[in-house]
Amino acid sequence: MIGSVHGTIAGWILGLGAAAAAPAQVWTELGPSPVAGGPTVYTGRISALLAHPTNANLYYAAGADGGVWRSSDGGASWSPLTDHMPTLSMGCLAMDPADPGVIYAGTGEANFANHSRYGLGVYKTTDGGDTWTQLAESVFAGRCISSIVINPLSTSVLYAGVTRAGGFPAPAAAKGHPLANGARGVFKSVDGGVTWTQLGGAGSGLPRLDATALAIDPTNPSVVYAAIGFIFGDASNGVYKSLDAGATWTRLAGGLPTSGNGRIGLGLARTNPSRLYAHVINPADASGGSGTFRGVYRTDDAGATWTQLGTAPSTNTYGWYFASVGVSPTDAGVAFFGGLDVARVTSGSSTTTLSPPHPDVHAFAFDAAGRVLVGTDGGVFRLPSATSSSFTVLNHGLGTIQCYAGLSTHPTDANVMTVGTQDNGTWRREPSGAVQWTPIYGGDGGWTQIDQMNPSVIYLEYQGTGSLYRSTNGGGSFSWIGSGITGRNCFLPPFLIDPGDSNRLVYATERVWQSLNAGATWTALSTDLTSGGSAAIRTIAVAPSDPRYVYVATNDGRVLVSTNSGAAFALSLSGNPGWPRVTRELFVLPDDPRTVYLAGSGFGVTQIRRTTDAGATWSPLDAGLPDVPVNTVAADHRYPRPRLYAGTDAGVLVSRDEGATWSVLGQGLPRACVIDFRFEPGRFGAAGGRLVAATQGRGVWSVPVYCPADFNQDGAVDDYDFFDFLNAFLGGDAAGDFNADGATDDFDYFDFANLFFGGC
Repeated sequence: MIGSVHGTIAGWILGLGAAAAAPAQVWTELGPSPVAGGPTVYTGRISALLAHPTNANLYYAAGADGGVWRSSDGGASWSPLTDHMPTLSMGCLAMDPADPGVIYAGTGEANFANHSRYGLGVYKTTDGGDTWTQLAESVFAGRCISSIVINPLSTSVLYAGVTRAGGFPAPAAAKGHPLANGARGVFKSVDGGVTWTQLGGAGSGLPRLDATALAIDPTNPSVVYAAIGFIFGDASNGVYKSLDAGATWTRLAGGLPTSGNGRIGLGLARTNPSRLYAHVINPADASGGSGTFRGVYRTDDAGATWTQLGTAPSTNTYGWYFASVGVSPTDAGVAFFGGLDVARVTSGSSTTTLSPPHPDVHAFAFDAAGRVLVGTDGGVFRLPSATSSSFTVLNHGLGTIQCYAGLSTHPTDANVMTVGTQDNGTWRREPSGAVQWTPIYGGDGGWTQIDQMNPSVIYLEYQGTGSLYRSTNGGGSFSWIGSGITGRNCFLPPFLIDPGDSNRLVYATERVWQSLNAGATWTALSTDLTSGGSAAIRTIAVAPSDPRYVYVATNDGRVLVSTNSGAAFALSLSGNPGWPRVTRELFVLPDDPRTVYLAGSGFGVTQIRRTTDAGATWSPLDAGLPDVPVNTVAADHRYPRPRLYAGTDAGVLVSRDEGATWSVLGQGLPRACVIDFRFEPGRFGAAGGRLVAATQGRGVWSVPVYCPADFNQDGAVDDYDFFDFLNAFLGGDAAGDFNADGATDDFDYFDFANLFFGGC
């Protein structure tokens, strides 16, 4: 029978001519990417800034997880430059003093938080950012580059400060990278960054510990300074000086603390290289506390003696996150120090506190017009002069928002969605579909939920246990509903609306809590599901087709399953590492409560697992995946073999053969860290649908996903799909293996025909 059909359809195809090629899946940026000014318009964290020495309108900004950006109009607009590069996690920027078209970007954000991810070496451009080359991945990968300085008299000579990746417990942000515990400290290159040699070690005077800042004397580049600032404290922490281009070093004292130090920042005055400023933080403890401000110090004799200055930036207990220093290139008496706010020193000692529109300050730069650029957790801001106090927002089009897991979408309006972000609260995308979203709540925005039965009801949270809020007017106002919830948390506790009952909510600390009245009251549903200590639940999933099935994963590596709505949980898996904060690593098939996919966010781990028996057994599905952390996973169950989507630290991959082989999904998505998926098949009619991806550093993006019977992916299931399938089937094209079992045979025809005639 099949043979006769082949012959008949083949004749039709020959009569119709060649079928049109299927259009490529193209990703669309949804935002948040601010496009208008004003004090409430923020973007994601900026870890480094550069300004051109003679062109007052040419700036570069490095997003902590958003890559390198360039503005040619003084910050009025921005363009991304490194979206195609292997990682968008950035630590520092440096410009060649002799050729400002040569720029180095050190990857890996050296700010030590759980979201300060590992780097993959150094990027270099020789044309102002149009093209880039990756260097030294094997030398620096898995760690972070805090600082690069260049010898102005011989610009092929440069120094890099290298630290471990961040996180509590340390180094959680390295995600088990095989080189995470590699060499740290000060490195030197004499060939423009191609090869590197580690400095320090026995007999040199310089310890091989985290180098948190570097400085070089522009008039005598044999003089190099290094801040050794391991954030948990070390007897060797301090400021070191070399007089012989890094061969030997001396630890500086003379009023500068030589014990009890944590992170240290440095800034050197170009107009008076004997003047340096040091920003010293107390050591952090294992949980991230105790890292308070210790002092700001100044030397006027190249480090022989130091004077402690007065008021300094506030740091709360997490000064390890800051310690940035910026010194005016034209006035050695003007310096800036970053913390929650900015401390400005004038005349070398008089201090003023400035409050940028957004707190948490990480970077400074000075443009050719004498203006001061300030990079914070909320983007880029500018002072009109080094002595002014009024900031201008420069975040127009700078899309570096760092999303947390917990993206939610509207049931009927594809434009509307909500997402929580790092230190920028929770945002709502409006019906207009603009890339500028509306901020609807503050703090660190976490998990969100839009009620699919009544989308005027929205739930959101900020950091901490019980910080849960409900809106009944689409986000116009919120009421606290976290009363009665207690326990440990993963900074941003996961919660869900029962897909079958909008009044039922589940919320996770170290146990699962339940509300049957939309959050008015709460009851502890389970016992402690972790192994104890400080552990908590980092994700929760409820089966859409049968809410009696509840799955949780904890940040001490446990996966547990309940088949009775959470009344009792059974341990399904242990030793499942991952990011310590909230995730969406579990995906339950919409039509089968017992089939669940689990992402593994680490190197050298099982990256995707599947159970088909509610967690009794698990099978790996990552045979063809590169060794990269998978943070979230989704499966399109409409195909004969479910099509898998993996949200990784470097974009989105897709497999049509249950993990045996993988490829990049679509075109146009930056290689950002993908932290969350919303998979919506059939959202826009039988042939429509989309995958929405929330990234850590480049906001939210979407790509169309098609009904399997829409073979040519043109958005409609019609005769052309049947002809195109048969063309591939008869011609031996790989796409003719519709069920992805490795053979093009009659079963492929039957599987396609069933979907085509039966509907998706």
